[in-house]
Amino acid sequence: MRQSGKRLIARKAFLPLAAAGCLVAGFAGTALANDELTTLSANPKNWAMPAGNYANHRYSELKQITKDNVKNLQVKWSFSTGVLRGHEGGPLVIGDVMYVHTPFPNIVYALDLNKDGKILWKYEPKQDPNVIGIMCCDTVNRGVAYGDGKIILNQADTTVVALDAKTGKVVWSIKNGDKTDGGKGESGTAAPLVVKDKVIIGVSGAEFGVRGWTAAYNLKDGSLAWKAYSTGPDAETLLDPEKTTHLGKPVGKDSGMNTWEGEQWKTGGGTTWGWFSYDPKTNLVYYGTGNPSTWNPVQRPGDNRWSMTLMARDADTGMAKWLYQMTPHDEWDYDGVNESILVDGLKIDGKPRDVLVHMDRNGFGYTLDRATGELLVAKKYDPKVNWATEVVMDPKSKEYGRPQVVAKYSTQQNGEDSNSTGICPAALGSKDQQPATYSPKTGLFYVPTNHVCMDYEPYKVSYTAGQPYVGATVSMYPAPDSHGGMGNFIAWDAAKGEIVWSKPEQFSVWSGALATAGDVVFYGTLEGYIKAVDLNGKELYRFKTPSGIIGNINTFEHGGKQYIAVLSGVGGWAGIGLAGGLLSPENAAAWHGAVDQGRAQGDQTATVGTAGLGAVGGYAALADYTTLGGQLTVFGLPE
Repeated sequence: MRQSGKRLIARKAFLPLAAAGCLVAGFAGTALANDELTTLSANPKNWAMPAGNYANHRYSELKQITKDNVKNLQVKWSFSTGVLRGHEGGPLVIGDVMYVHTPFPNIVYALDLNKDGKILWKYEPKQDPNVIGIMCCDTVNRGVAYGDGKIILNQADTTVVALDAKTGKVVWSIKNGDKTDGGKGESGTAAPLVVKDKVIIGVSGAEFGVRGWTAAYNLKDGSLAWKAYSTGPDAETLLDPEKTTHLGKPVGKDSGMNTWEGEQWKTGGGTTWGWFSYDPKTNLVYYGTGNPSTWNPVQRPGDNRWSMTLMARDADTGMAKWLYQMTPHDEWDYDGVNESILVDGLKIDGKPRDVLVHMDRNGFGYTLDRATGELLVAKKYDPKVNWATEVVMDPKSKEYGRPQVVAKYSTQQNGEDSNSTGICPAALGSKDQQPATYSPKTGLFYVPTNHVCMDYEPYKVSYTAGQPYVGATVSMYPAPDSHGGMGNFIAWDAAKGEIVWSKPEQFSVWSGALATAGDVVFYGTLEGYIKAVDLNGKELYRFKTPSGIIGNINTFEHGGKQYIAVLSGVGGWAGIGLAGGLLSPENAAAWHGAVDQGRAQGDQTATVGTAGLGAVGGYAALADYTTLGGQLTVFGLPE
């Protein structure tokens, strides 16, 4: 047990309560953690998992707040987190206690819902500040997890801690990464997922050449259960060359090595900083891997497996059952880490299928059979996507499952030191990690999206541990010949691969969405508005919170009343200009000096515009609408 380097303020011990009123924090064995979480998440009064349930639905059966009365919402109470950086993720609610997290330094608060958020305890880890500099796209954290009476926190420095949910005291602490001082570029931003008696967790840092992995730690004591790398030999990727399949065919021996040149796979990226989901019926954990390193495709020939890949792994052993690489030999930084949403009985061509739905950064919405990995649907969910014409769906074709790249937008074909222009989407994708929601009432997915294009110029870089390993200059701008904004909030039919409706937004919709049984869908905007729309996309309510919203909207019930909660605090990749101070020419020049390995930066306008991996210029106007913040706001209906 490692308890040094933290500060703890204990106020009062409150036990979380399950729906029936029984104590859940005192479950004796971690083997029961899965049943406990299943029970907690089935009770809509709680928000017991980062996405609400194992299937990542982000849907609630609560329906006191309806399309008819949502216009009457008012702020009930608020809470300042004390941190002014990008606030992604959202709070957990278990019984009478809400658990709130922050960006670096990754404070966790337990708040008493009986007393409008009185602090029960506070945990603040002490981390090496050098970690801040190696977090590519703001110092975000996407939330904590609960299991077996513990709150699990994935710290920025890759330390994973289990806190006693009643007191905040450290139960165990382990290092997920090799170094906790940023020395290898590894960082932690993803929310953990508790599955059975294990904690599933990933790693960030592909922009520093970090070789990605997913690990499972035993919930009881933090000991390592299994670890699966995204690249490398079968023994380290946990692939069976005969039994693990890619689009129905065995992957073959050492598939995580033989599509790389030499030993590039050792610094090949494929980090795992997105969301995890779990299917108890198949006992499979699902997640996606990120970009290959570097961003310069000319330097890394081959498909670069298994970056940009959906993975289905056995929760107990980590062995992969199936894989699907969505963007082979990525040339645009279209990380595959976005959430996978699991739906039972979705009718495709008249036949019910248990599916996985994934809205990828590359602009294609995928629907797969989640037991076998069979590709069922792959269609564009933003009309401006142009880097590829289609994904080949004929299983008999040699190109089956592969996107058909348009030469004009291929940064590989255009070559090093050549600026490929007008590529849609931009590197941050038609959607980044901001999670969608699924409504079983409508059978539709409600998706926060980016409507952004880019110019992309790759250049040669060299690898040094702990130093940026990017190799591309990017500029971003609103999709041309469209509504002029940088985002849409859409309804998506995953069975047909069609947009049902689309609501334009001035900036990217960077918040996680929420659908409820009250026929209301919520999302937040970068300007700071929380919005509610009906099932046809008609806006019913808006409220301006103190800062831009990149957090995920949750709902819970307490004292017989339904509430809506959201974190506001502009930042993330889209808001890095504000959060990182990169709108300042001096700071932008310093950023380039750290990242560009001596490459000429251009004039002041270009220096600022291409800072933050291209986002600073694209979202510069955001500074006219919001500023830094860090606040939880809780909404409810009038008394």
